[in-house]
Amino acid sequence: MAENAPDFSKVAADRRAAHAILRLALGVNMLLHGLVRLPHMAAFVNGMVTQFQATILPGFAVKGFGWALPFAEGMIGLLLVLGWRTRQALMAGGLVMAMLIAGTSLRSDWPTVGIQMVYSALYFFLLRDASHNGFSLDGWLDKRGA
Repeated sequence: MAENAPDFSKVAADRRAAHAILRLALGVNMLLHGLVRLPHMAAFVNGMVTQFQATILPGFAVKGFGWALPFAEGMIGLLLVLGWRTRQALMAGGLVMAMLIAGTSLRSDWPTVGIQMVYSALYFFLLRDASHNGFSLDGWLDKRGA
């Protein structure tokens, strides 16, 4: 092999490791987003309803979304941490972010929208490179032929 030629086995291993690190970090973040809200669900939901009072969104819709959001975040996070059904979890996470961005935009909270766009970019990059999802339950199941 030429001296400057890349070692493709190392490149592939590095991509799998990079994907696993980012997937794990985003998964822990989302899992904890959901879990920390569970003991204070009523306060969280009521806070959301208050935040969205000046928007066109009806209170019942905000309340329903508020009750569902921590469970969605927790489930998406758990799936990402495990690396199980990763593509589906990434797509679901991206859709949740789109809904959050829509609502936050209605409140004209542009700094928060910026943060949500960063999360959306993470979902995009992880989904785009899902073929590198080797260090995961999905990867293990694929190797077993399940």
